[in-house]
Amino acid sequence: MPQQPASFFPTTALDHAAAGLGAGVVSTLCMNPLDLLKVKFQVATTSSRGGIGKQIWHGLRDIYRESGFKGLYRGVGPNVAGNASSWGLYFLFYNMLKKRASGGDLTKPLSAQEILICSAQASAVTAVTTNPIWVVKVRMFTSPPGSSTAYRSLFHGFNNIVKTEGVKGLFRGTSLALFGVSNGALQFMTYEKMKKWGFDMKRQRYLREGREWDSRADKLSNTSYTVMSASSKLLALSATYPYQVVRSRIQNDHRLYPNITSTIARTWHQEGFRGFYRGLATNLVRILPGTCVTFVVYENLAWLLRSTAAKRIKWKPEEDSRECS
Repeated sequence: MPQQPASFFPTTALDHAAAGLGAGVVSTLCMNPLDLLKVKFQVATTSSRGGIGKQIWHGLRDIYRESGFKGLYRGVGPNVAGNASSWGLYFLFYNMLKKRASGGDLTKPLSAQEILICSAQASAVTAVTTNPIWVVKVRMFTSPPGSSTAYRSLFHGFNNIVKTEGVKGLFRGTSLALFGVSNGALQFMTYEKMKKWGFDMKRQRYLREGREWDSRADKLSNTSYTVMSASSKLLALSATYPYQVVRSRIQNDHRLYPNITSTIARTWHQEGFRGFYRGLATNLVRILPGTCVTFVVYENLAWLLRSTAAKRIKWKPEEDSRECS
């Protein structure tokens, strides 16, 4: 069996979980204002005028005028908790499943179908685990500041929902979240195949030039990761966006939108086909930079942990040999 990648933590899955956790935090802190605006657009039932740039500018301006700079980072606690835990758990489960699918050989390339299955399974577990955080996040984003319905914190939101709706309220939209695993599965299948192609091209170039492949070479450029993550996300998002609108509306107002069927019917009757793509342009503006930031940070953190572990393994035999002499 070929030499397996070095791991900083006890397993490579934990390395990827740590990298995903860090990437989720950085991405959320960068993109929270646009994420807030995206949710507001999704739950709105009236059309906005002007181009997307004007809508975003006016939306952010209105939030700033109403609540100041702090308002742009309203709900950042649940957003960080949700994104960080989601990416951390996803990469943990995804890499555990990939290892199982490859028979323990992490260097073995998986087929597109195997990647799709591993990604879907990891997304499903992550979606169910983190759904309560997303329910609180949506309501914190959409409730008027200072109102009786506004949640002060993540745990205040949990307590309020359990008291008024029961534990079941924390899992509103879970079935739609499970449907949304197709988004992540499509994205990762595309991303992994693009990344494999990028590494194959780089290895061939190193072989032609007679250059040694070491831990410093074991990563692609940030530009490559940016293009690959943006392209894969654009493909996946265009195919699965309507479920996000339905999910946000169910999570935001369970009286007006009590279930999936009535939400779809009401949206179609009042807004037509366009209603299912409400907030898409804002989401693209928000999600593509956010996705690029997440994957660039993730890949660099994963490489840093991997290369540090490789150096640690290299240093240990040298220290042992000095002790023996």
